[in-house]
Amino acid sequence: MLRAALAAGLLVAIHPAVTRAAEPHRLALQISDDDPVKMRAVLDVAANVSRYYSGQGEDVEIAVIAFSGGLDMLLADRSPVKERLANFLKSMPNVSFIACGNTLETLAAKEDKRPPLIEGVSVTQVGVAALMELAEKNWTIVRP
Repeated sequence: MLRAALAAGLLVAIHPAVTRAAEPHRLALQISDDDPVKMRAVLDVAANVSRYYSGQGEDVEIAVIAFSGGLDMLLADRSPVKERLANFLKSMPNVSFIACGNTLETLAAKEDKRPPLIEGVSVTQVGVAALMELAEKNWTIVRP
Protein backbone atom coordinates (compact mmCIF):
# COMPACT_ATOMS: atom_id res chain seq x y z
CA MET A 1 0.00 0.00 0.00
CA LEU A 2 2.90 2.34 0.75
CA ARG A 3 4.32 1.63 -2.72
CA ALA A 4 0.99 2.52 -4.34
CA ALA A 5 0.83 5.78 -2.40
CA LEU A 6 4.41 6.67 -3.38
CA ALA A 7 3.76 5.80 -7.01
CA ALA A 8 0.61 7.93 -7.02
CA GLY A 9 2.57 10.78 -5.42
CA LEU A 10 5.22 10.55 -8.13
CA LEU A 11 2.60 10.62 -10.84
CA VAL A 12 1.04 13.72 -9.32
CA ALA A 13 4.46 15.35 -9.10
CA ILE A 14 5.36 14.43 -12.70
CA HIS A 15 2.00 15.20 -14.33
CA PRO A 16 2.20 19.04 -14.15
CA ALA A 17 5.63 19.01 -15.83
CA VAL A 18 4.30 16.83 -18.64
CA THR A 19 1.35 19.19 -19.12
CA ARG A 20 3.60 22.26 -19.25
CA ALA A 21 5.98 20.68 -21.77
CA ALA A 22 3.09 20.08 -24.18
CA GLU A 23 2.31 23.81 -24.28
CA PRO A 24 4.41 25.97 -26.60
CA HIS A 25 6.88 28.42 -25.16
CA ARG A 26 5.71 32.00 -25.69
CA LEU A 27 7.97 35.03 -26.07
CA ALA A 28 7.02 38.64 -26.80
CA LEU A 29 9.79 40.96 -27.91
CA GLN A 30 9.36 44.70 -27.46
CA ILE A 31 10.90 47.20 -29.87
CA SER A 32 10.23 50.84 -29.07
CA ASP A 33 13.47 52.49 -30.23
CA ASP A 34 14.24 53.66 -33.75
CA ASP A 35 17.74 52.21 -33.42
CA PRO A 36 18.66 49.76 -36.23
CA VAL A 37 21.06 47.96 -33.86
CA LYS A 38 18.18 47.20 -31.48
CA MET A 39 15.97 46.14 -34.38
CA ARG A 40 18.62 43.66 -35.52
CA ALA A 41 18.98 42.47 -31.91
CA VAL A 42 15.23 41.74 -31.78
CA LEU A 43 15.49 39.68 -34.98
CA ASP A 44 18.60 37.90 -33.66
CA VAL A 45 16.81 36.97 -30.42
CA ALA A 46 13.75 35.75 -32.31
CA ALA A 47 15.88 33.60 -34.63
CA ASN A 48 18.02 32.20 -31.80
CA VAL A 49 15.05 31.32 -29.59
CA SER A 50 13.17 29.76 -32.50
CA ARG A 51 16.17 27.63 -33.49
CA TYR A 52 16.85 26.61 -29.90
CA TYR A 53 13.37 25.26 -29.24
CA SER A 54 13.08 23.70 -32.69
CA GLY A 55 16.33 21.88 -31.94
CA GLN A 56 14.80 20.63 -28.69
CA GLY A 57 11.74 19.39 -30.57
CA GLU A 58 9.56 21.95 -28.77
CA ASP A 59 7.20 24.60 -30.10
CA VAL A 60 7.69 28.31 -29.51
CA GLU A 61 5.49 31.25 -30.43
CA ILE A 62 7.20 34.62 -30.79
CA ALA A 63 5.49 37.99 -31.18
CA VAL A 64 7.42 41.17 -31.95
CA ILE A 65 5.46 44.20 -30.76
CA ALA A 66 6.59 47.55 -32.20
CA PHE A 67 5.52 50.97 -30.96
CA SER A 68 6.90 54.48 -30.69
CA GLY A 69 10.20 54.80 -32.62
CA GLY A 70 10.42 51.02 -32.95
CA LEU A 71 7.54 51.08 -35.41
CA ASP A 72 10.03 52.12 -38.11
CA MET A 73 11.13 48.47 -38.09
CA LEU A 74 7.78 47.45 -39.60
CA LEU A 75 7.30 50.28 -42.10
CA ALA A 76 7.72 49.42 -45.77
CA ASP A 77 9.10 52.83 -46.70
CA ARG A 78 11.83 53.10 -44.05
CA SER A 79 12.61 49.85 -42.25
CA PRO A 80 16.37 49.37 -41.92
CA VAL A 81 15.74 45.61 -41.57
CA LYS A 82 13.06 45.27 -44.26
CA GLU A 83 14.69 42.45 -46.25
CA ARG A 84 15.50 40.36 -43.19
CA LEU A 85 12.04 40.90 -41.74
CA ALA A 86 10.46 39.80 -45.03
CA ASN A 87 12.53 36.61 -44.84
CA PHE A 88 11.24 35.98 -41.30
CA LEU A 89 7.66 36.37 -42.49
CA LYS A 90 8.27 33.81 -45.26
CA SER A 91 10.29 31.23 -43.35
CA MET A 92 9.26 31.47 -39.68
CA PRO A 93 5.49 31.11 -39.28
CA ASN A 94 5.95 30.95 -35.50
CA VAL A 95 7.15 34.59 -35.45
CA SER A 96 4.59 37.37 -35.84
CA PHE A 97 5.11 41.11 -36.13
CA ILE A 98 2.58 43.50 -34.63
CA ALA A 99 2.44 47.28 -35.07
CA CYS A 100 0.89 49.73 -32.61
CA GLY A 101 -2.15 51.40 -34.13
CA ASN A 102 -1.79 54.48 -31.93
CA THR A 103 1.74 55.05 -33.22
CA LEU A 104 0.52 54.55 -36.80
CA GLU A 105 -2.19 57.17 -36.24
CA THR A 106 0.36 59.61 -34.79
CA LEU A 107 2.63 59.14 -37.82
CA ALA A 108 -0.33 59.53 -40.20
CA ALA A 109 -1.21 62.87 -38.58
CA LYS A 110 2.42 64.09 -38.80
CA GLU A 111 2.97 62.92 -42.37
CA ASP A 112 -0.54 63.54 -43.76
CA LYS A 113 -0.82 59.85 -44.71
CA ARG A 114 -0.57 56.54 -42.98
CA PRO A 115 2.84 54.98 -43.62
CA PRO A 116 2.65 51.56 -45.29
CA LEU A 117 3.42 48.45 -43.28
CA ILE A 118 5.53 45.61 -44.58
CA GLU A 119 3.23 42.93 -45.96
CA GLY A 120 2.34 40.36 -43.31
CA VAL A 121 2.53 42.75 -40.33
CA SER A 122 -0.63 42.97 -38.21
CA VAL A 123 -1.91 45.89 -36.15
CA THR A 124 -3.11 46.14 -32.57
CA GLN A 125 -4.69 49.32 -31.26
CA VAL A 126 -2.31 49.82 -28.31
CA GLY A 127 1.11 48.13 -28.43
CA VAL A 128 1.82 48.38 -24.71
CA ALA A 129 -1.63 47.01 -23.86
CA ALA A 130 -0.92 44.06 -26.18
CA LEU A 131 2.29 43.38 -24.25
CA MET A 132 0.43 43.60 -20.96
CA GLU A 133 -2.23 41.17 -22.14
CA LEU A 134 0.41 38.70 -23.31
CA ALA A 135 2.19 38.98 -19.94
CA GLU A 136 -1.13 38.28 -18.19
CA LYS A 137 -1.35 35.10 -20.30
CA ASN A 138 2.11 34.03 -19.04
CA TRP A 139 4.10 35.07 -22.12
CA THR A 140 7.68 36.08 -21.37
CA ILE A 141 8.30 39.73 -22.30
CA VAL A 142 11.83 40.76 -23.31
CA ARG A 143 13.20 44.07 -24.51
CA PRO A 144 16.56 43.34 -26.16
